[in-house]
Amino acid sequence: MASCNNIHQEEITKSEPTPLQKHVMFFDIDNNGIIYPWETYQGFRKIGSNIFLSFVASIFINFGLSRKTRPGKGPSLLFPIEVKNIKLAKHTSDSGVYDSEGRFVQEKFEEIFTKHARSNGNALTAQELDDMLKANKQPKDSKGHVAALSEWKILYFLCKDKDGLLKKDIVRAVYDGSLFEQMAKEQQAKKKKFISSS
Repeated sequence: MASCNNIHQEEITKSEPTPLQKHVMFFDIDNNGIIYPWETYQGFRKIGSNIFLSFVASIFINFGLSRKTRPGKGPSLLFPIEVKNIKLAKHTSDSGVYDSEGRFVQEKFEEIFTKHARSNGNALTAQELDDMLKANKQPKDSKGHVAALSEWKILYFLCKDKDGLLKKDIVRAVYDGSLFEQMAKEQQAKKKKFISSS
């Protein structure tokens, strides 16, 4: 009976990925539960990143997360990231919006804007984003701070609006895992429009 319960629990876990898993699943191009650097690169290109940013991000992300998501396994020169273990790659000096299991914490998400969005309650300016990153930085935690800085700066670079604001609904979509799919669809639509008009 216990083994049946364990099997049932595993089925639930497989069918219901956490928000943190959803956040990274976009980059699992072949949907096999493992993300390689070339998949990270392809994912960044799909959302509109240039070749340089896509290349740098793929190296930085896979190099930084591979070992953490593969507990008990030796290092791999292919730097794979295992989606099921992505919670193990959570870094310090972050916003706390994902808990230790990779679940979304609504209160922490709202806190980003109640504490730091001073000029517009539903968006962050570049300066407010910097202030948030400084506030979240833990003492003597350069690695966690660099990881948080990289994530947020890339998000701001790719998603700020014409007024330089990073809107709340965009940030929410990052956390629930829907943003990258939306961005990829928008890029695809732009390409189709360009092809049809040329």
